[in-house]
Amino acid sequence: MDQRISLQTQNLSQLTSSLGQRESTNDNAPRVKPHICVTDGKHHIRKFLRETLSEFGFTIAECADAQDLRATLGKKPPDLVVLGLTDDGVSAGEMLKVLVDKDFTGKVLPFARRDSAVIKDVEEFAETLGIALLPPLLTPFNDERLRDSIAALLPEASDGPLLDMSEAVDSGWLELWYQPKIDARTLRMRGAEALLRVRHPMWGIVPPAYFIGDDGDPRSGLVSETVIDHAVEDWQHFFFERGPIELAINLPIAFLREPGSVDCLRQNLPRHAAFEGLIVEANGTDILRNLVFVRDLAKQFRAHKIAISIDDLGAEWSSFVGLREFPFVEIKVDRKFVAGCAADRLKQSMCRSILKLADGYGARTVAEGVETWADFHAVREMGFDLIQGFLFAKPMSAERLTQSSWMDSRACLPRSPSSTHRC
Repeated sequence: MDQRISLQTQNLSQLTSSLGQRESTNDNAPRVKPHICVTDGKHHIRKFLRETLSEFGFTIAECADAQDLRATLGKKPPDLVVLGLTDDGVSAGEMLKVLVDKDFTGKVLPFARRDSAVIKDVEEFAETLGIALLPPLLTPFNDERLRDSIAALLPEASDGPLLDMSEAVDSGWLELWYQPKIDARTLRMRGAEALLRVRHPMWGIVPPAYFIGDDGDPRSGLVSETVIDHAVEDWQHFFFERGPIELAINLPIAFLREPGSVDCLRQNLPRHAAFEGLIVEANGTDILRNLVFVRDLAKQFRAHKIAISIDDLGAEWSSFVGLREFPFVEIKVDRKFVAGCAADRLKQSMCRSILKLADGYGARTVAEGVETWADFHAVREMGFDLIQGFLFAKPMSAERLTQSSWMDSRACLPRSPSSTHRC
């Protein structure tokens, strides 16, 4: 079930207290994290809900029964109670009575299987108690459904980056989360892409849309250096805990053009013999704008176990046709051409053209944004080598990836220009 869930949101900014429980008379007062109480009699259900919601940066408590809920309400009333309905609904009814008895004024979100027979009964009972339930969150659900369910807790949209990235770097708020790159045939992990996140002390996890500026942003160099440092540290952590893993990081071309940046990258790479190589992902459009520079750089990188991947390639694919030299190890197809491709012949045509381009140069291919089984079967049939998407694995912290079953499923990669390792 958790493999179907997408937790990334694209609309995070300053955290608001829209439920009215934590209004402040001081407009300049720091905002606090929303508090959520997850209730269900089954431990694994509570654990699943906690992990699912915690990545939004919420503060979460668990309640197994009505007695636990009563104690929680007495300490710190939550903004939202997630009411698990995985049993016969009796315990949910008892918890609703506790909410009435404790004069709870927050929101209540029922959570149940899509085929649950108790949803209607619980809704009717809540109505008799004077409790207005939110529309139930039914499993399986996607990111849109989850975001809609907790919209009252999420902040309002913003027109641009809000975080001072220099402050984020200095304060140690930057983290790298990792999304597995999965073999389309064997469904074994063949590496992972590092994705930048900010863990703000008040706002929780903030996605890139609200802190990454343009390539020309003077802070990009500082952030890129931090990404390199964190990726190397995480590789060492993965190696000592579970073994070596191929990592990919995202670096803007503007950073790679800065004096000393390439040396910074090369000098920070692990010196261990088990290090097989690092993939640097760069946007396809930016590569085309700097094609001569990036092509030369890719050739230089080979001697240092670094390879360049063309990221988010789409309609501009044809500009790569006919190049006499193609020193790129990988092509990643933009998610907008992958999502829904199973039912869209134009998207399939675009994907097949890029696959043909990659095959002609001996580069491996990655389908980004695979979120449905139909799209998975489509990209596998078309011949993609690797897939990334919430259907199989969402981005996760380095620690969670270390503990995940994906680390047990690692497979060797075919020999690439960046690696001296052979399966």
